Amino acid sequence: MSLLIRSATIVDPRSEFHLQIKDILIIEDSIFSIEDHIDIPLNTETFNAENLYVSPGWFDMYAHFCDPGYEYKEDLTSGSRAAAAGGFTGVAVLPDTFPVIDSKSQVEYVLNKSRGNIVDVFPIGAVTKKCEGKELAEIYDMAKAGAVAFSDAQHPIAVAGLMMRGLLYIKKIGCVIISFPHDETIAPGGMMNEGAVSVNLGMSGIPHLAEDLMVVRDIELAEYTGSRLHFSCISTKEAVNRIREAKKKNIPVTAGVNPIHLILDDSFLNEYDGNMKIFPPLRSLEDIAALKEGLKDGTIDVICSAHEPQNEERKKLEYEYATAGIINLQTCFALAYMALKDLLDIKDIISKISTVPRDILGLPSPVLRKDSHANLTIFDINSEWNLNSENNLSKSFNTPFIGKQLLGKAVAIFNHGQFLKIQ
Repeated sequence: MSLLIRSATIVDPRSEFHLQIKDILIIEDSIFSIEDHIDIPLNTETFNAENLYVSPGWFDMYAHFCDPGYEYKEDLTSGSRAAAAGGFTGVAVLPDTFPVIDSKSQVEYVLNKSRGNIVDVFPIGAVTKKCEGKELAEIYDMAKAGAVAFSDAQHPIAVAGLMMRGLLYIKKIGCVIISFPHDETIAPGGMMNEGAVSVNLGMSGIPHLAEDLMVVRDIELAEYTGSRLHFSCISTKEAVNRIREAKKKNIPVTAGVNPIHLILDDSFLNEYDGNMKIFPPLRSLEDIAALKEGLKDGTIDVICSAHEPQNEERKKLEYEYATAGIINLQTCFALAYMALKDLLDIKDIISKISTVPRDILGLPSPVLRKDSHANLTIFDINSEWNLNSENNLSKSFNTPFIGKQLLGKAVAIFNHGQFLKIQ
């Protein structure tokens, strides 16, 4: 197809046209021209992007698509639709499915089932067989088949020696391990952040220590092995400080945060809403301030959705019995923008959800320049909207943001010669 995007403000520091208002002509799947004004060629669709921004296509490097095995929550098709509606042209999906993505055949299943989509879906392979933390999975075979990273998702590898061997192994193949830093033995059965709110509500707390100990351990292992390590969804002030110090020592670590942890603190749990139950838990205002500072100074590299669908039966329970998890692909950008718009430039917010995640995973990043592959997201920072039963494209509805006013929205994406306008 041919597409002419009119009068878009380009947000791409890697492009010579960064922050300039330009017309962009796309022919088939390549950017043919970027000019102040382009006459409309024959048989070309036009899209008016006046007062809108265009950036490299957004990328989410930490999402649960639940396929295979838990398709009643989400599957590769519905997850991709939700990702597209959230402005993402690429997603890396976690391996804690059934069966677990711990072999070449499971990696190929994800790639084959999602082929031809406007959204690129990249499988993350398990570090250990069945994500059980007992023995290493078929890491080399999965990497050869197309796994872009390795993680045991929300099943932290408790045995330090096994984690070390995993790091040494992935170093040989030039890959990265994604660590979910949590020591379950510190707070078995914890329900929420340990603090004044948990005491007032009479619920068992999850102390910062459960996250911080694992961050310290894995930083030490990364330094010892020289292997690349990414921390997903950090939530505590202490974790931010530890990662900041590690980066000063040039230890090869990176970090990501879920924007929900920038918007909601543990005081919201006074409502006992199971849809606010998330892992890691909502923390304190002090933690939120530290996370924001970490994003500002570059300690935290990535913003991820941590999209985790749960069916209604697992959420419409008393808070204590509800399963943790919040869908977030469609709300991710809005939450990040609302939390950070007075702190970061728009280029910095966008880089953390587009080019930086790809860089960490060793994937090529799209650039808005002539003759490059056309992979882009068009978005409106002034759009006020809400997620509802009609526009939610996930199979699940487990989010506290249904019906809440949000600011900032993707309005269209382009990838692989396909153009999608987002309602």
